[in-house]
Amino acid sequence: NMEYLIYLLSIILIIVGLIGDILPGIPGVPLSYLALILLHFTDKISYTPQMLIITGVLCVVITVLDYVVPIWGTKKFGGTKAGVRGSTIGLIIGVLVLPLLGIVIGPFGIIGLLGGPFLGAYIGEKIAGVDDHKAWRSAVGSFIGFVAGTFMKVAYSLVLGFIAIKDIVMSFF
Repeated sequence: NMEYLIYLLSIILIIVGLIGDILPGIPGVPLSYLALILLHFTDKISYTPQMLIITGVLCVVITVLDYVVPIWGTKKFGGTKAGVRGSTIGLIIGVLVLPLLGIVIGPFGIIGLLGGPFLGAYIGEKIAGVDDHKAWRSAVGSFIGFVAGTFMKVAYSLVLGFIAIKDIVMSFF
């Protein structure tokens, strides 16, 4: 049955969306929204236009904020573009490169996930010639921005995931 295929695809999108909320390079929030859109086109699940518009607007706003918040956090704490770039590079190294080398520090590589952006911002500022105090402040700002952005994305995807799974389960009754 086509419905079951859509249900399965929606659940996969929610899971990949949640992973993408944490890992760079995977558009987590849009994937979670796409899961809801797919479910809307089944016979047993439908959403009001208002709900689809509100969740769609939130998807766009959170996606944009995800790029703005870490930069804002870094700048608010006195960081430069080098700190922002370093933070992004640190995240990629902490999450993707270290595990590929067999270095998974902490449960699920959480140290790389959290420490990568922090150390990356610090190293980026140091390479740009910024003094230690300012480099550490930039690293803290980058870290706060990263955590805030990640929290927004995960919260959105968890809510949409809950709605999707609840509606899939209810469609059987």
